[in-house]
Amino acid sequence: MPDKIFQAFLESPVGVLKIEASKDKILSVLFADTKKKNGRQPPILKNCLKQLKEYFYQGRKKFALALEFNGTPWQKKVWQELSEIPFGKTSSYAELAEKLGGKKLARAVASACAQNKILFIVPCHRIIGSTGAPTGYRGGLKHKKWLLDFENSYKVIKS
Repeated sequence: MPDKIFQAFLESPVGVLKIEASKDKILSVLFADTKKKNGRQPPILKNCLKQLKEYFYQGRKKFALALEFNGTPWQKKVWQELSEIPFGKTSSYAELAEKLGGKKLARAVASACAQNKILFIVPCHRIIGSTGAPTGYRGGLKHKKWLLDFENSYKVIKS
């Protein structure tokens, strides 16, 4: 874990986001109950805020940020694969499991998705059930549905 953790808050169309970063890497992007005043922000945190705003309001479809994954080797493998799913596209737990070693790993993929702390940037919201229905999401199912609809019928939101 880094010595110093910086944080910032962003009011987004899906609620308040809390972003945590070290001096040079993003550690987490999670939903927060309330927005707090932003303190000192290293360049990586400012850049993350900028890119998240661009995602919601200006058409950014891919993030370019240094990330620090805190998890098991398996979780990191799943999160890396999640990062390859393009904006507006989805994959199922079974499809992702197949890429990572076999359909029997679908529950392990789901478990890794549930532990993802870098929402949006590591787009676990793009993983759906094999029936095509949105299932499970750390940020809540209503947020997952909103994000999938947002990406599928992309229109620039006026801030």
